[in-house]
Amino acid sequence: MSPLTRITSVLAAGALSLLSLAGCDEQRIRELEEDVSTEADVRTRFGEPERVWPEQDGGHTLEYNRQPAGHQNYMITIGPGGKMTALRQVLAPHYFEQVRPGMEQEAVRRMLGKPAKRMTYELKQETDWDWNWIDPPSRAMIFTVTFGADGRVKRSGSVEKLHDGP
Repeated sequence: MSPLTRITSVLAAGALSLLSLAGCDEQRIRELEEDVSTEADVRTRFGEPERVWPEQDGGHTLEYNRQPAGHQNYMITIGPGGKMTALRQVLAPHYFEQVRPGMEQEAVRRMLGKPAKRMTYELKQETDWDWNWIDPPSRAMIFTVTFGADGRVKRSGSVEKLHDGP
């Protein structure tokens, strides 16, 4: 097998695994129902969360991250009674619009989940966090939030992802 054929084969297998992951999430989501499914049901279908966020009402939100390979991050809220009260895919324009200058990094992380990439620019004293997302029907995008040296949002915005390189 030539090196080019081998690379093409590996890339095709990777693309298929990403598609199957997206399909698996859709199936898992269909199997859950708000105010009926329990936390155990969620964990059985999605596994261990990336992070658990406490809620003021005594419930908590489970963060399921699909970055950097995927284009979604899910926040699944479990109410104080142990039932799922909300399931949200948070990498979408209506969530991005809520990111405002002055917000702290922790607030952005709680809203959007773990970013796909973090880059620090020492001379500018800025840090960029990037999330991969899809602008329907299939346009690959990157949403970037830039934080200043104080850890607060300076600016944010989306651009079309032009290639799958580093």
